[in-house]
Amino acid sequence: MKERIDIVPGTNYKIIQNKSNFSYGTDAIFLSDFTKPKGLIMDLGTGTGIIPLRLIDKGSIDTIYGVEIQEEVVNLAQMSIELNGLEDKIKILHMDIKELNKKFGKNTFDVVTTNPPYMKTGGAIINADENFAISRHEIACNLEDIVKTANYLLKPLGKFYMVHRPDRLVDILYTMRQYKIEPKYIRFVQPKINKKPNLLLIEGLKDGKKDLKFYDPLIVYNEDGTYTDEIYKIYNIVKN
Repeated sequence: MKERIDIVPGTNYKIIQNKSNFSYGTDAIFLSDFTKPKGLIMDLGTGTGIIPLRLIDKGSIDTIYGVEIQEEVVNLAQMSIELNGLEDKIKILHMDIKELNKKFGKNTFDVVTTNPPYMKTGGAIINADENFAISRHEIACNLEDIVKTANYLLKPLGKFYMVHRPDRLVDILYTMRQYKIEPKYIRFVQPKINKKPNLLLIEGLKDGKKDLKFYDPLIVYNEDGTYTDEIYKIYNIVKN
């Protein structure tokens, strides 16, 4: 049996994952902590549904949709939603994000979240396993597809939240502004205080005014290799 049941960090919910497939990482946890959810939410490239499961008890939420193109992963996400009895609150869609305009009207959602593939096609060696490849490389969709879709889905002044790699920052800012999602806040994630960031969290506002601010960085580890207090708080772990 390749599937395993894990506890969703910081919640009482359970999530089903396949050991041989691409499982969620800390980037999804950090993104869900960074996001301020409300109303109607769309999670683009939801994978096994980790972000909807982390968000559902935060804020005043109507429904969270999670869209995923990989059928096997969709099945796992749906199993997790049913396992937790959240079918009325979280809807998993087996779709290409580029087809969402055929299902939903323009200016419909309050919040769009995404933990997209980080690697440009041709930018790194592609994993032979299709699941790993689609999750990590811009094969099924690219950055522009994600931002263009977010622009279509979001209401005016709706919020867009994404986790990505710092080396794609120029591409991210350019593409967001191109599709009228104004970058408002950035937070870098650093392994340690004296290390370069390896992730960035960004919040954008559709049709927002130009005013970019930076939060203090999120530091994962102390110098002695232990987690920082903020990481314990994000994962809702009692510090020994």
